[in-house]
Amino acid sequence: MKIVANNVNKYFGKFKAVDNTDIVVQSGTIHGLLGSNGAGKTTLMKVFAGIYEADNGTVLYNDIPVYENVSIKREVLFINDIPFYFPGATINKMAEYYRAMYPNFSESRFKKLCEHFRLNPKKPLNQMSKGMKRQASFILAFASKPKVMLLDEPFDGLDPIVRRQVKNIMMQDISNYGLTVLASSHNLREMEDLCDAVSIMHKGHILITQDLNEVKGSHCKLQIAFKELPSEDFYKDLNVVHKSIKGRIITSILRGDISNVEEKVSKYNPLMYDILPLTLEEIFAYEMGEIGYEIENIIIE
Repeated sequence: MKIVANNVNKYFGKFKAVDNTDIVVQSGTIHGLLGSNGAGKTTLMKVFAGIYEADNGTVLYNDIPVYENVSIKREVLFINDIPFYFPGATINKMAEYYRAMYPNFSESRFKKLCEHFRLNPKKPLNQMSKGMKRQASFILAFASKPKVMLLDEPFDGLDPIVRRQVKNIMMQDISNYGLTVLASSHNLREMEDLCDAVSIMHKGHILITQDLNEVKGSHCKLQIAFKELPSEDFYKDLNVVHKSIKGRIITSILRGDISNVEEKVSKYNPLMYDILPLTLEEIFAYEMGEIGYEIENIIIE
């Protein structure tokens, strides 16, 4: 199921939490929503889930609005960063609710997943650890067989083995049933391995939305040495967005068309150079640094 958000705005009083947001999430893909703390990611996810109504703009699932649309909401499942369960409920009790909400709920899947994750279906969820509560949310989600999953910090609290198992089930559902996933996370290393595309959000704005390969293909790190340091024309020619200089060695970050970097660099007769790929975390840091959101050292006494 394809998701399209057009010009979405969401206010809380005078505060604009989501500002003119456009995102397209292709069917059968995993789309990562990244951003600074307070960027508006959770608010946007709740607009996508139809929990909040957009003040302006639209969120469409296969061209159908989600807000107050029961037929669409039955195909969309939202896992909040803090899973909610009814007071004193067991996972068996919560399954009754999910059966009523999601017509594709699979009894066989539910039982198999409870056994696989070794979760006692009769134990009250409020007596379980944070990680077990998170496992329960995924058991209920996968048993419901939705067409879309909206995940807010989905793997928080899960140990590495369970994370791998959850991802494996998710990838099976994407492959077998065309599941579409929109996931918000601060764990960029995890998102880099998982996502087909990413959007970076800050102060309610979407800064970039691209396929992950395109994002990584439009940034690189250049380490280069000169006999004499080049003029500013060098940095403009290579579209350098960040640089540090130590002696005759320059480490710079390039953004844009990097297909002909070697050709451009050769014109300046360097002593040596090396072109290195950037991780998603590095790309995020430099993109955020460009708009003034960056790490600043602090000395405390």
